[in-house]
Amino acid sequence: MKLLRVGTAGAERPALLDAEGVLRDLSGIVADIDGALLADDAALGRIRSAAEAGELPALDAAGLRVGPPLARIGKVVCIGLNYHDHATETGAEPPAEPVIFFKAADTVVGPYDTVLVPRGSEKTDWEVELAIVIGRTARYLGSHEEALAHVAGYAVAHDVSERAFQIERGGTWDKGKNCETFNPLGPWLVTSDEVPDPQQLSLKLWVNGELKQDGNTSDQIFPVAEVVRYVSQFMTLYPGDIINTGTPAGVALGQPEPKPFLRAGDVVELEIEGLGRQRQELKDA
Repeated sequence: MKLLRVGTAGAERPALLDAEGVLRDLSGIVADIDGALLADDAALGRIRSAAEAGELPALDAAGLRVGPPLARIGKVVCIGLNYHDHATETGAEPPAEPVIFFKAADTVVGPYDTVLVPRGSEKTDWEVELAIVIGRTARYLGSHEEALAHVAGYAVAHDVSERAFQIERGGTWDKGKNCETFNPLGPWLVTSDEVPDPQQLSLKLWVNGELKQDGNTSDQIFPVAEVVRYVSQFMTLYPGDIINTGTPAGVALGQPEPKPFLRAGDVVELEIEGLGRQRQELKDA
């Protein structure tokens, strides 16, 4: 299923995109798309049954904002340097273990919402990423099979980063990762049954129409199953948590000087095979 949330910010309603591309209203069946829903097999079953029976009313998508496909996100766990080609372009050694950092849940915005260039920013960068959405509480998982069984679905994430804040200002990476609007998510949460192999997904990103990133999840150093298993050794993952799994080569940081960092007025578009497409215009904060 392709689950999404539509409407003005803070007042989104749950919806489903059916096989014909028609937007369907879920508000008569569930209150919202969140961790509680993802952990409720019976509720998900009711959605499937209603969709298959043609019982869901259509929504007029014209002019309707698409919000983040998940409400009440618990935490956003991020994996750094998780593609061989991205590690190479930044001159970093491939890590021996996954590099973990966090984004605050309030950085998440809709897939077409404005992204704000922070005040004082000189090095705002782009990163297309596969986001894992957790559907079952995960603690100390013992195998890749067990890890994948805890995944509810996947989404497109844009891990916007400010490299000077991240790298040159001391401390952890968090200052360059948590600026407002720095995690567009969606347009859809695609349930895991529609993604039989998360290690065979193409990822692309364009800036002002120019292709900048063209990668595949097959190049991940730590695949999806290992990421979930590994993270569960250090923290409990709950339904509605997200893991951003890293970005392939092609970010501004890896380009020759002068590096083409983002500025107000730029337009970024990104997509992952089967998971939909985003578009954001940048403006000054």
